[in-house]
Amino acid sequence: MLFNSFEFLFLFLPVTLAVFFALGRTGRTVAAETWLLVVSVLFYAWWDWRNLPILTLSIAVNFLIGRRLALFAAIDSPALRRTWLIAGIGANLTALGYFKYAAFLADGLVPLVDMRAAAAGIELPLGISFFTFTQTAFLIDAYRRQVCEANPLHYGLFVTYFPHLIAGPILHHKDMMPQFAEPETYRIRPHDLAVGLTVFAIGLFKKVGLADHVAPTASAVFEAARDGTALTLGDAWLGALCYTLQIYFDFSGYSDMALGLARVIGVRFPLNFNSPYQALSIVDFWRRWHMTLSRFLRDYLYFPLGGNRRGSARRHVNLMLTMLLGGLWHGANWTFVIWGGLHGLYLMVNHAWHGLQDRMGRRLLTGAGGRLVAGTLTFVAVMVAWVFFRADSVVSAGRVLTAMAGLDQLRLPRRVADLPGAGWLEAHGVQFGAVFSEQVVTTPLETSALAALLLLICWLMPNTQRIVPEIALDPRDESWRWRPVPSWAAVVGLMLAAGILGMSQVSEFIYFNF
Repeated sequence: MLFNSFEFLFLFLPVTLAVFFALGRTGRTVAAETWLLVVSVLFYAWWDWRNLPILTLSIAVNFLIGRRLALFAAIDSPALRRTWLIAGIGANLTALGYFKYAAFLADGLVPLVDMRAAAAGIELPLGISFFTFTQTAFLIDAYRRQVCEANPLHYGLFVTYFPHLIAGPILHHKDMMPQFAEPETYRIRPHDLAVGLTVFAIGLFKKVGLADHVAPTASAVFEAARDGTALTLGDAWLGALCYTLQIYFDFSGYSDMALGLARVIGVRFPLNFNSPYQALSIVDFWRRWHMTLSRFLRDYLYFPLGGNRRGSARRHVNLMLTMLLGGLWHGANWTFVIWGGLHGLYLMVNHAWHGLQDRMGRRLLTGAGGRLVAGTLTFVAVMVAWVFFRADSVVSAGRVLTAMAGLDQLRLPRRVADLPGAGWLEAHGVQFGAVFSEQVVTTPLETSALAALLLLICWLMPNTQRIVPEIALDPRDESWRWRPVPSWAAVVGLMLAAGILGMSQVSEFIYFNF
């Protein structure tokens, strides 16, 4: 079930909230938690009920091992506790590897053994990457004696809670479950309801009103590259830019909607976005983009590898390994590996640049001009990496990047051939004929204008947590910020109506694929 679907908005969500608060008002908190667990499982099964046994088995195994690590810490030897932890992580990685990477590994092992036929029938369970990482973090936290969960109902709700089950954010037990121990969570709180619905409306508008409008151009360009259609310089840059904007507003919108849905019940989720395209460096970008994944990779992979404690050379190796694995986590394709490798390389260059400035004793690229250069370089580097993230193969990505670099034959529309100076252009290698934009992208000027508008929104407009500071616990007070007053209710109502009216063609979220 999708957040941006009629059955979710007008059936699932109202019934879920009505029953949950009705049970909570009578003091039956256990029944309310059970109800929330049941509807979360139904929410997951709506997509494909055949994935339920995988989710259930994963929850059972992780709960039992986590319970062992937390409750028997005093009597178990350190070696035995490490064994249990390794067994739990190994079970999670085995399941993830089988369902997500079997075909990828089979292709790599074809010269040794033909596994492709067996791997071809494996379907990827929805959300497996997210609920696997969430539970792996729980096991490590239990091993470190930071969490303890002996109630299977609470643990099941922690994993399956529908706002985050499919595509995050990646949550920690110690941050989420204590909130369900508060009696206020089970009662309607008008302010939380207003905050949650406002953030949900903003997220829905980002997805339906912004991301879905640039998605067709991005898809057309990358599908043309896949099919071998020649792209012009403008085609390639427009397609790459549209996907750069699509994935931002798509995943940012999903994260807002998840955060808003949780807040309606009074549960606070961590922020997942903080205007990442306003970053002035790749290091800054990863502090702003998919923040819960960044923290997971840092705390449970980069730091255990040694972080930056063993010199700059080892830090660069650890950065590259972390980003390569982070790229592979997104999908079983060499394009994701290259995407992760590019970001690993970017981070290495970024740290080397900081090291150079430290040795020089001064900062370069300062002032407004310096920030413009730094921000532009960061944005272009991120956009180039997104080409690999979106392309279905390395060859397709190469075609788009080749066109972006202007290395293909320059072609202009036929109508240009009648203009003055066309003969000189033709004499210097310019061809006149149908260009890709004329064939597939029906309104390139309108799409370009929309892309420019979305860029301005990314770079200049306040993000969701600045508009609704309650979700970021931001104490600053500005007159234009959201407040539960009639004028803002009208704005949010219009935004929600625009989102609902745009749901005639319901589209999946990009991160549902991971």
